[in-house]
Amino acid sequence: MMPIVVGLILGALVALLLRPTVPPEYTRYLVVVVIAALDASLGAVRAWLEETFIERVFVISFVVNAAAAAAIVLIGDRLGADLVTALAVVFGIRIFGNLTRIRKRVLGG
Repeated sequence: MMPIVVGLILGALVALLLRPTVPPEYTRYLVVVVIAALDASLGAVRAWLEETFIERVFVISFVVNAAAAAAIVLIGDRLGADLVTALAVVFGIRIFGNLTRIRKRVLGG
């Protein structure tokens, strides 16, 4: 798991240092992809703490969550529906659920 965590941290640092620009028409997609990636990453941390982490499952979850989120936003855009908020709520629930499980595992209770 350590190479994956190092890769995620390095990727985030490079992005912060280089400050890449994203065209405004892609901002909505970037938002949901980042949220989906955060969900997958926190799920991996939780699984690692519970000693059930499997690298292949994490990589597939990371890629599929991000691609599915972007595809749902694209479909919503084509249909004239703003699905970014709905995805943010769904992933937000999952993220806070994972954070709760991580907190309980680390701090007890």
